[in-house]
Amino acid sequence: MPVHHTSWRKSRHSDPNGGCIEVRRAADGTIGVRDTKQHGRGPVLEFTQAEWRAFLASVRESSNGR
Repeated sequence: MPVHHTSWRKSRHSDPNGGCIEVRRAADGTIGVRDTKQHGRGPVLEFTQAEWRAFLASVRESSNGR
């Protein structure tokens, strides 16, 4: 069953031209990620909390030049 995500927030690292993502934690703890340009009609990537932590760790590691 699809998880319902509400109260999306834009990334702090959003592009000024509107190229950004939105993130939302659902009641069951999953993290939803979507493309703002789709205006809520596009797909939502869903991550478990463990997957989201691993993803963020990987992004941080990559941005630190490692």
